Amino acid sequence: MPEIFQYEFMNRAIVASVLVGVTAPAIGMFLVLRRLSLIADTLSHVAFAGVAVALITKSFTPIVAFIATATAAVSIEELRVRRLLPGDAALAVFLYGALALAVVLISASDGFNTTIFSYLFGSLLSVSTTDLWWMGILALVIVLFLFMFRFELTQITFDPDLAKTNGVRVHMLNLSLAILTAGTITVSMRVVGVLLVGALIVIPVLVSIRVVKGLTLTLIVSSALGVFVAVFGMVISFYADLAPGGSVVLIAISLLIIVEIGALIKRSFFGASKLMQSSDHIHAHEFHAHGVNESATDDRHSHR
Repeated sequence: MPEIFQYEFMNRAIVASVLVGVTAPAIGMFLVLRRLSLIADTLSHVAFAGVAVALITKSFTPIVAFIATATAAVSIEELRVRRLLPGDAALAVFLYGALALAVVLISASDGFNTTIFSYLFGSLLSVSTTDLWWMGILALVIVLFLFMFRFELTQITFDPDLAKTNGVRVHMLNLSLAILTAGTITVSMRVVGVLLVGALIVIPVLVSIRVVKGLTLTLIVSSALGVFVAVFGMVISFYADLAPGGSVVLIAISLLIIVEIGALIKRSFFGASKLMQSSDHIHAHEFHAHGVNESATDDRHSHR
């Protein structure tokens, strides 16, 4: 048996990586396609404020963080729908407000310590059996939600006005998606940390969009890539003694860079091929036209 599986905390960390790797990109796909990627970063900062409140009040951290992020997610959605604030302005207000609150609360208490850093950047030792139960329940809820409302979510993603016309409860689905995003961030902060969880939500989706077509296939590939980068990042952080959050995100970004370079090479190659084919077609057309002209000239001379 490999050394990594001989430690109970690493077994829990790898199981947590699988659960987070599946759920985070699954929710992130609908955020990316609707150009709401930054909401993940905003809610992660709100979760950080919730962690600070929980540490000061000595409350159960995941519950407090979830209440904070869910409240912020619903508030942002209401502000966006009612046009009380532009979408990007609402995100900025909650992001900076939550970060300021977290800094003030932490500085008013014991300051930054190992517990705070474990929530900021993730920790192999911080994942408990209770966390795994929460992650498993959330993963089940997300899978059921996406399966039950897959057609409605597709409609509101690409054409919300048409979805309303078809009788889809757009606002309720948006609120549900926002709350599930808050839950995903809350349980994922144990693995990758609150400052980097947004990357796990967004980057695997960006990679899958580049390599596959179709909503269902993109969802499956995004979750598979999420599991890969989360587990691989955990393994690297164990052997190299690095922060797991940074390892996971750097692997995800490396995949994105590789895919983008491949796409650039593909575009350059096929662009050159199409240019050569177009040039050959033009030459062939000119040759054919020249042949026709010569034939017509010969016919005129023969007629004379």
